[in-house]
Amino acid sequence: MPQPKDAPLDDPADLPFPTVRDVPITAPFRWVRQGWGDLTACPIPSLFYGFCFAAMGLLITFVFEHAYEYTSALTSGFLLLGPFVAMGLYEISRRHELGEHCALGPTLTVWRRNAGNIGLFAVVLGVVFLVWARASLVVFALFYSNEMPNLSGFLGQVIAMENLEFLAVYFGVGMIFATIVFAVSVVSIPLMLDRNQDAISSMLASVAALTRNPGAMLVWAMLIVSLTIVGFLSFHVGLVVLMPIVGHATWYAYRDLVAPLSTR
Repeated sequence: MPQPKDAPLDDPADLPFPTVRDVPITAPFRWVRQGWGDLTACPIPSLFYGFCFAAMGLLITFVFEHAYEYTSALTSGFLLLGPFVAMGLYEISRRHELGEHCALGPTLTVWRRNAGNIGLFAVVLGVVFLVWARASLVVFALFYSNEMPNLSGFLGQVIAMENLEFLAVYFGVGMIFATIVFAVSVVSIPLMLDRNQDAISSMLASVAALTRNPGAMLVWAMLIVSLTIVGFLSFHVGLVVLMPIVGHATWYAYRDLVAPLSTR
């Protein structure tokens, strides 16, 4: 007897390579609206993860306030590691889509469903994060010509466009790392959670989604960055709501970008 549609297979080797679909350039705006819908439908578990994101941001800011070369690397790493941290939000959206009860408990251990592959993906993101943190320190050492500022001083220099050589190099290098992470994580964890897909196929499918839909993926990346910046500029309070929206929207991005399995 065939299994229910989109139920995970027992053996990942039986899974075909995911079929990536084309989406319109405006699709990310619809994903955000759907993400907001999941947040309002499942507020308690969603906001739990939002508070976790906000707590991470506050910890980074206060602990490293007077060593902003570390704060900048860790804040950027916040974006790099976001797809893994938001895994519980993907599960909330999956359960809500299936009409299941919105509960926090099952989302806390969802990684067990495909622990090996999710762990491999986490290692990949962790390595990229560590390399970026080191690259950030090198850029500060080579190109930052002023006295090392605190948080407010650094943001003031960015807004005033001071030290343009440093800003160009720093954000250029950061863009390279962010693009790599974005390329391999567009649909990776949702695929691993939903279908028990292996990590390599999931990352390759994410790259394929990016190359087939460059316009939509650019809009999606800009939305993610914009919402995250708004969250940080609101003294991290905005992260409580905005990060759950992004996490839920990522689930719907996966649903649009990857064709469902027709047979099991």
